[in-house]
Amino acid sequence: MTGKSKQEHGGKPRKAAAPRKARKPRGGGAAGKARPIRERVFSGVQPTGNLHLGNYLGAIKRFVELQESHECIYCVVDMHAITVWQDPEALTRNTREVTAAFIAAGIDPDKQIVFNQSQVSGHAELAWIFSCVARLGWLNRMTQFKEKAGKSRENASVGLYAYPNLMAADILLYRATHVPVGEDQKQHLELARDIAQKFNTDFAESCARAGFEGGFFPLPEPLIAGPATRVMSLRDGTKKMSKSDPSDLARINMTDDADAIAKKIRKARTDPDPLPSEPAGLEGRPEAENLVGIFAALSGTSPEDVLATHGGSQFSDFKKELIALAIAEIGPIGAEMQRLMSDPAEIDRILCRGAARARQIADPNMRTVKDIVGFVVE
Repeated sequence: MTGKSKQEHGGKPRKAAAPRKARKPRGGGAAGKARPIRERVFSGVQPTGNLHLGNYLGAIKRFVELQESHECIYCVVDMHAITVWQDPEALTRNTREVTAAFIAAGIDPDKQIVFNQSQVSGHAELAWIFSCVARLGWLNRMTQFKEKAGKSRENASVGLYAYPNLMAADILLYRATHVPVGEDQKQHLELARDIAQKFNTDFAESCARAGFEGGFFPLPEPLIAGPATRVMSLRDGTKKMSKSDPSDLARINMTDDADAIAKKIRKARTDPDPLPSEPAGLEGRPEAENLVGIFAALSGTSPEDVLATHGGSQFSDFKKELIALAIAEIGPIGAEMQRLMSDPAEIDRILCRGAARARQIADPNMRTVKDIVGFVVE
């Protein structure tokens, strides 16, 4: 390892003896003047199949609401999906299913950008640069890798270990300012902020020469969702609703019909006591808390409001109202998803159009990043 500089070994970059000649700033900005950052939301969903109520209430429903107030970029993160092996045909089908869910739920692909990650090469390019900015210690603290790899960490892919760098690249490639996150993703957003800050600090001089006095990347802020951001299993309120649960009764799939939705809610596990009138009464009752949270999220209210109305009710009566609410919300979405999935060529056209629009933002940003880092670019 002779001849290596301190910087190459991950130490603090050495200050150059004399600044190089300033390059012409990308995008026509004046060097040395900070540029305003446009507010933009980025979020992605992995195409791993069997979208369920947790995906809808925890992410997709929120996406639909955000498009009314923000400029949004919604990505099907197929590159993240392959951190564990995916059957190629299933990956293609699942990518189209997520896209169909976006549109069926109400996301307008003509107004917002909807695309799949692998069609925009900047995601992979920026992820590599961030892999050279992020520190091993940061990744070692990521709890999701430990949870997903389990006891087989030695057999896990490098991609699974390093995918938080790709997640940071997904967000920062578009200089997104806000990211809707659940509790289990806060740590990854904090890492994205750390990477953005370190990049801005390490390359402060070249950022300024390119016209970004305060640094090129914004520090993205979380948009925390409301009730039922963590939808739990209908069979075990201590476990998250999951497509991998061996019992289909544990989840409501977005493509379930009215009969299936009704059956699953009727069979949802509860306890013998009636509903309390205040949230404090849900303590130690995970299944009751889960159903109240689902009701609140579907109805656009709070758990407090739900309990104020239904406190004292037996679960048999409460479930009837929850069934009607779930069918009214999920039923039409599932039917529209089925219709959209019957025309995969149209879904592919939507993804291609979205990718072209995404590249219009990503490509200039990527050229600026390369210029800041010192790569020779056109």
